[in-house]
Amino acid sequence: MKRILTLLLFIIQCSLFTATAQDKHLIDSLETQLKKHDAAKKELGSKAPAMYDTTAANIYSALSYQYWSNNPDTAMYYAKQCLSVSEQIGFKKGIAKGYHNMGAVNQNKGNYSQALEYSQKALQLYEEVGSKKGMGSMYNSIGIIHYEQGNYPEALKNYFLSLKLYEEIGEKNGIAFSYNNIGLIYNEQGNYPEALKNYYLSLKIMEEMGNKNGIALSYNNIGIIYDEQGNYPDALKNYFLSLKIKEELVDKSGIALLYNNIGKVCQQQGHYPEALKNHFLSLKIKEEIGDKDGISSSYNNIGEVYEKQGNLQEALKYETMGLSLALEIGAKDRIELAYQELAVIDSAMGNYKGALVHYKLYTQVKDSMFNMENQKKISQLENAKKQVADSVKMADEKQLYAIEIKRQKQLKYGFIIGFALVMFFSLLIIKEKRRSDKLLLNILPTDVAKELKDKGSAEARDYQEVSVMFTDFKDFTKISEKMTPSELVKEIDFCFSAFDNIIHKHGIEKIKTIGDAYMCAGGLPVANKTHAEDTVKAAIEIRDFMANLNKEKLAKGELPFEIRIGINTGPVVAGIVGVKKFAYDIWGDTVNLASRMESSGEAGKVNISGSTYELVKDKFTCSHRGKIQTKNKGEVDMYFVS
Repeated sequence: MKRILTLLLFIIQCSLFTATAQDKHLIDSLETQLKKHDAAKKELGSKAPAMYDTTAANIYSALSYQYWSNNPDTAMYYAKQCLSVSEQIGFKKGIAKGYHNMGAVNQNKGNYSQALEYSQKALQLYEEVGSKKGMGSMYNSIGIIHYEQGNYPEALKNYFLSLKLYEEIGEKNGIAFSYNNIGLIYNEQGNYPEALKNYYLSLKIMEEMGNKNGIALSYNNIGIIYDEQGNYPDALKNYFLSLKIKEELVDKSGIALLYNNIGKVCQQQGHYPEALKNHFLSLKIKEEIGDKDGISSSYNNIGEVYEKQGNLQEALKYETMGLSLALEIGAKDRIELAYQELAVIDSAMGNYKGALVHYKLYTQVKDSMFNMENQKKISQLENAKKQVADSVKMADEKQLYAIEIKRQKQLKYGFIIGFALVMFFSLLIIKEKRRSDKLLLNILPTDVAKELKDKGSAEARDYQEVSVMFTDFKDFTKISEKMTPSELVKEIDFCFSAFDNIIHKHGIEKIKTIGDAYMCAGGLPVANKTHAEDTVKAAIEIRDFMANLNKEKLAKGELPFEIRIGINTGPVVAGIVGVKKFAYDIWGDTVNLASRMESSGEAGKVNISGSTYELVKDKFTCSHRGKIQTKNKGEVDMYFVS
């Protein structure tokens, strides 16, 4: 999602200029004007007024704006022409425009220190000539540079300065895009209420101006916020509003992006046929416009939906196509994602050898990307040091002393910054490595998977005390007879996915599902002392989730899924079973009694054994409900948890 928002930021920057980047018609018009202007000036010779050079500088500036994102070398050429002509006649605003363009080109190339230097020079010149519009534009550009570097506080500070200046001169376009940029930063920081507030302010101004592209952009950004908050109805509402405008404008790239976003929301809601429909629509447009990176992304999205549906052959097909295209164009982010998804698919198909191979490739690409970024930052630091050294050589003896002192400080700070960068990226790599290792949880618990990778096998383990939970749905067979197979699978998947999220939050390990039964355990594979409390908390949350879901079902006239939950605490043996298709499982009387707690319980209640009760009685309100006869334990007390 961040990639889409960053792209939109670039669109914003272009929109503040004369027109959209690489507008062929406008470029042709500007180049024609330049030729006519040069011919007229040549004819007048020395009699040509200074106005001719001012006009030339403005044309060079406009041409640079048009080329900067797609043809940086040409953009830089025109920016330097603008700067040269303006310096010859002392045209400060033209000099500022030249530096502005040079900063934009460097920012697009990732040369942030150079971009910041040029942008600050432009800002100073705009301040000298009193151009608030120019100053607002530069604060916006400087904010973008800080945003790209991940320095959100500085980015926000500059966006607010830009907004203030635009408000002083009533520049509505600039105000609208400043609000949008501010919203983007709040979104990155996870401050969704403030992000929405600013996006809506931007939308209001765009609507007042009748700026359709701006309106569509605002709707899309608002949709992204709702999407990230899990408010899917409002996310779809805004995506469709944006899509309608993009279709009116025949903006194929924008239409493809919105079909993609809509498809993602449908997937998150479990509406897989609708998700596939939108992803295929997005793919078709991307193929028409030759967007290879977008095509690779669509293949990945389609493969992911098929994987969620359990159609593993189709999932494998599209993920493989996505990987092939990503390798062709060198899109490392796509390659990384494809390897990740292929590892999951291989695991689901029982191809654990393939899963580990793809997982290793995934981590290699992930590490490579972070190492490259680290090297890039260090290279920028070295370039900055070289510039300081070069400036020292050019100074006279008096200047040399002052610059040497400055250089020593910069070297000192450079070392600190360099060390900080290395530490920062080292920590970031470690963090990402840990995050990527979570992929193996799709195969086995983390500790077990590590042991399997290190030794080629994993030994069974004895656990003295764990808490085992079983759930199942009352009268499931009767309910299933009144539903289609696809409806049934969709409902079970929805419920079990929610259960997965709940137990993960409480540090509980999922063991398996059998039909409508769900089994998990607290206190393994890493033993802990809070397993009973954690498991009961998860059980209560699952109970409440199903109660709320059933209220919605009854309101719609649908059959409710009434759940029984049982928990027991005691010793178990845990390990891997199977040769070709590994499965992590647990055994022992504790497991059997947990199953009896569930089957002996009542719908909508959490039934726990006496052993669990002794561990949680001070944490929860429990009511004794009698005893149950068991095969190996005799009579066992049971309690309902309120």
